[in-house]
Amino acid sequence: MHLGLFMMPLHPPERPMHETLAEDTEKSLLADRLGFQEVWVGEHFSATSEPIASPLMFMAGLVHRTSLNFGTGVINLPNHHPAIVAAEVAQFDHMAQGRFMMGIGAGGLSSDFELFGDIEPKERGKRMVESLETIQRIWAAEPPYDVGGETWPVKISRNVLPKYGVGFMPKPFQPGGPSIHISARSKDSQGVSLAAKRGWGVISANFVAHRILAGHWQSFAAGLREAGRAPDGARWRMARNFVIASTDAEARARATAEEGATRYYFEYLGSLAKRAGLAATMTPREDMDHNTATAEDMIDACVIAGSPRTVLDKLIALREEAGPYGHVLMAGLDWSGPNAAWEAESMARLAQEVMPRLRQHLDRRAAAE
Repeated sequence: MHLGLFMMPLHPPERPMHETLAEDTEKSLLADRLGFQEVWVGEHFSATSEPIASPLMFMAGLVHRTSLNFGTGVINLPNHHPAIVAAEVAQFDHMAQGRFMMGIGAGGLSSDFELFGDIEPKERGKRMVESLETIQRIWAAEPPYDVGGETWPVKISRNVLPKYGVGFMPKPFQPGGPSIHISARSKDSQGVSLAAKRGWGVISANFVAHRILAGHWQSFAAGLREAGRAPDGARWRMARNFVIASTDAEARARATAEEGATRYYFEYLGSLAKRAGLAATMTPREDMDHNTATAEDMIDACVIAGSPRTVLDKLIALREEAGPYGHVLMAGLDWSGPNAAWEAESMARLAQEVMPRLRQHLDRRAAAE
C-alpha cells in the first residue's frame, strides 16, 4: 500500500505563477521528507488556476532533489505530436533513471479543448490511443521509421546517419518504456476497461464521490478477467482529498471553512463540472439534483476528513465497499492563508499515523486469509 501526492495543481487565479510553482515544489519536497513514495502532476494550458503546462518540466526540477517516483497526471495526448512526447518522455525517464510513470488522458479542461480545435470527445479518445501506439512503436524501433496514423504519421527515412546517431529517436531508460496509467471519472468509464485490457494502471480521480469508486473497480476487475488476468488492485490508485486534524470537529471545520483551500477546490471544480454536465459524479447521492449541489455537498461526497483514527476507519471501510485499491494519492491544495499549516498537518498525519496502521491492518487480514 503506497502513498502518493496528486497535484493538478489548483490555485486562486490571481496568484503569481512563480509563487505557486515555488509552493508546489516545497510541497513535493515535504512529501518526500514525510515518506510519500510518488508525486503526480497535471497538465493544463489555458487556466491560470491550473498553471502547469508541462509536468515533465516541473518534475525535472525535483528529480535530483528527492527519491520520489514521478507520474504525469496526465499528459493529454490529443494536444501533442506523439514524436515530441516520445522524445521528451524518454529524456525524462533517463533523468529519473526509471522513476517515472506515464499518465495519459484525452483532456478535461474546456478551454484547452477550444484552444486545440474543439475536437469531439470520441475523436479525442481515438487520438489518445493512436498517439500512444505511435509513441510505443517509436520506442520499439530503430530507423528508418515509418509509422502510419490518421492524425500523426511519423517518418524518418531520408536523413539517417548511423555513424552520428542522426535520425535515431531516443529510447526510455526503462526497457519498453514506462508503465502507462489512465485517470477515471465516470462510474462506467470506458477508459478503465481499456486500461485493464491493455495492462495499464488506473487512477480514480479525487473529485468524484466515494460511491463512484466501486464502479471503477468493477470495470477494472471485469476487464482484467476478460484479458485473462487475475483481478489485482496493485495497479489501482485511489486519489482523495484529505483533511486530518486532532479531532473530527476540527477537521470538519477546516474542510468547510470559507478561507479553506478544500472549499475553494470544490467551489471551483463544482462550477466547472456543472458547466460541463459532469457534476452528477460529485454528489453524495445518485438521486440528488447535481445542479443544486453545494460545495459542502461535494465535500461530503468526495473528502475524507477527521482525526487520524476516523480517517483510518474511513479508508478501511472504503476498501471494503469500493475495492482493493493498492495506492492512496492525497490531493494537493493551495497554501494561501492558514492552508499551508493545515495541509502540512494532514500530510504528516496521513503519512505517519494513518498509513502505517492501514498497512498493519491489511497485513493482519492477509495473514488470516
